[in-house]
Amino acid sequence: MQMRHPVPPSKHSCHTLIFISSGRHVMKLGYQEYTTTDNEMIMVPAGQIFSLDNVNSIHKGYICQFHPDILIRKYGSRELLNDFDFLKISGNPKITLTPPEISPITNILDRLKKEYSETAFTDLNIVQSYLITLFYEMNKNAVKTSKGISAAEVITGKFKELIHDQIKTQHQVNYYASLLNVTPNHLNKCVKTVTGKSAVKWIDDNILLEAKYLLFQTSLSVGEIAVQVGFEDQSYFSRFFKKAEGISPIRYRKMIDKS
Repeated sequence: MQMRHPVPPSKHSCHTLIFISSGRHVMKLGYQEYTTTDNEMIMVPAGQIFSLDNVNSIHKGYICQFHPDILIRKYGSRELLNDFDFLKISGNPKITLTPPEISPITNILDRLKKEYSETAFTDLNIVQSYLITLFYEMNKNAVKTSKGISAAEVITGKFKELIHDQIKTQHQVNYYASLLNVTPNHLNKCVKTVTGKSAVKWIDDNILLEAKYLLFQTSLSVGEIAVQVGFEDQSYFSRFFKKAEGISPIRYRKMIDKS
């Protein structure tokens, strides 16, 4: 693979796996930055907003994209997906491989590549089997966010999942606290302790990310984007955006178009 140019906030309906065999790759998932180097992997879950800022070198490795539905076919289930923390929005997306684990991983990725590029008919059952095997190989070194974590971290993880799913319509801390069966004050305390940011700040940041994605990847008007992210008043949305970014949504779109 080769990555030479910055990518503004974007997202895909597919999961994206990036394995760097040599080089250096810097990516933001939401507002958190990850640096991936030799023999490291990063998973971008479907629907997660990502961006690439400084891409100055050529990298070698693999990019594998697959729709989430392929994992719940003949040999899988939705329960199976709970085994793979890196597929979750609130999970740890980065995996570092030890030398003995590199060959099994690359062998599977090569088999997937061959199945797609060298066969007249792609057998999705074979693809699914390869992917599940790949994920269990990755699990050997994956850092599980569900093991040995505090109650505050559990609540914060669930909060992140909820705002990812409902940020377009729900902007109130009270709403998310009620879904989690905690008080708004307790939710805010948990989120602030774990992340250093308040629950309100997390909500605002996710609204902003969704708006940036829509400004970059769609031709929707600013008014339509305002509605998409839960604002009935376009002028209020524009003020919200400018307060956070220092420029209007229209200027942001023009800036992205020129880059």
